[in-house]
Amino acid sequence: MNDFFKLKENNTNFKTEVIAGITTFITMAYIIFVNPMILSAAGMNEKGLFGDAVAAAGLNTANDKIIGAVFAATIISAIIGTLIMGLVANVPFAQAAGMGMNAFFTYYVVLTAKYSWQAALAAVFVCGLINIFITVTRIRLAIVNAIPDSLKSAIGAGIGLFISLIGLKEGGLIVSSPDTLLAFGSVTDPKTLLAIFGLIVTVVLMVKKVKGSILLGIILTTIAGIIAQTAFNVNLNIFLPTSFVSAPPSLAPTFLKLNFSELFNAGTGILTALTIILSFSLVDTFDTIGTFIGTGEKTGMFDEKNDKPGKGMFPRKLDKALFADATATSVGALLGTSNVTTYVESAAGISEGGRTGLTSVVTAICFLLALFISPIVGVVPSQATAPALIIVGVLMIGAVTKINFDDFEEGLPAFLTLAIMPFTYSIANGIAAGFIFYTLVKVFTGKANKVHPIMYIFTLLFIIKFIMQV
Repeated sequence: MNDFFKLKENNTNFKTEVIAGITTFITMAYIIFVNPMILSAAGMNEKGLFGDAVAAAGLNTANDKIIGAVFAATIISAIIGTLIMGLVANVPFAQAAGMGMNAFFTYYVVLTAKYSWQAALAAVFVCGLINIFITVTRIRLAIVNAIPDSLKSAIGAGIGLFISLIGLKEGGLIVSSPDTLLAFGSVTDPKTLLAIFGLIVTVVLMVKKVKGSILLGIILTTIAGIIAQTAFNVNLNIFLPTSFVSAPPSLAPTFLKLNFSELFNAGTGILTALTIILSFSLVDTFDTIGTFIGTGEKTGMFDEKNDKPGKGMFPRKLDKALFADATATSVGALLGTSNVTTYVESAAGISEGGRTGLTSVVTAICFLLALFISPIVGVVPSQATAPALIIVGVLMIGAVTKINFDDFEEGLPAFLTLAIMPFTYSIANGIAAGFIFYTLVKVFTGKANKVHPIMYIFTLLFIIKFIMQV
């Protein structure tokens, strides 16, 4: 094990790596609860979809938020992706269905663009193939270098706002209003009160720097909801299973259900499909590069001196890590979940001393064990996961501090990216607006030569997309 993972060379040991792996799992395990809930809005958790898996999990079939294939796909894709990261790249990063991209999958691709979830999975699969190709050919680096830092930061922060909006809505803290579009929810509603309780609990855990704060917040909020419903007869629509441990639900309902014919149907708009795939690829690329570089800078794990020379900005280890990330996306689509990406929560395990792929292997083992608790996930109400979405949004919005709003040429495109994502309920629209206005501002200020040719290509594609929607 020492020879395979090079523990001594990386100044670590077996015990440290195990502790780091468990820590990473605890900090990101909320995705087990949140991802099925988000994808359920895309129709992937409808009544009867999972057939015998529902009975096997001991769930109440009256609950239309039942857990089944999506739950299994979420965990199995995390296991596979994280194992690839650990065994192939030998780096301490974990992978799972990405927050933000699952929202884009559900609320834009399915609910707004009106594609089926099967077609959306096909888009995710193609995105993975594209990312594999552009990683191997180094095009991924060229794309990242072409996009200005201000827009990269704005995309991450904008997704944070978008996720928080979804959390506020799911928790009942924000409701629709015919007069003001949005309004504050009723604090006398028991469900809203439960979400507020969950938010307070999670915030306290976060400021106390308790490891696994988000997961603990979900668990404590769910327990509080169960107590309130059973002891005080408060209706919170929490459905208790007949058992808490079961065999994993079947993957059959979502496994290999990709629909390429619908995705690339000329009648539904091939350009729209290409834009969706491009959006998936861009967001995935930014999240991954940011996580690797940001965390790697603190540990030096991607420094040239720690790898073979001659690879320039992409040492051999980082190349493999990027390849593992891209591969996991396509694997996740085949199983039945949205984009699988590298989790920034991996930094928690790294802060505990994790330095090699053994950390990732331990995290994968933890996910494997979690596969057998599907009935527990079915208990969790949306009011318990809503605070998690809000908190994740807070963590992502920090990227906005890297934007220089004093420079109007940089600030305007970044602001439009930030604002249009939540206001139009579309990540793709925010990215498009930022690209278009950044290019236009540079052209009209006589700085057209400072805009990368790739940016012009993206801008043209986005403009055509909007024209086709008119």
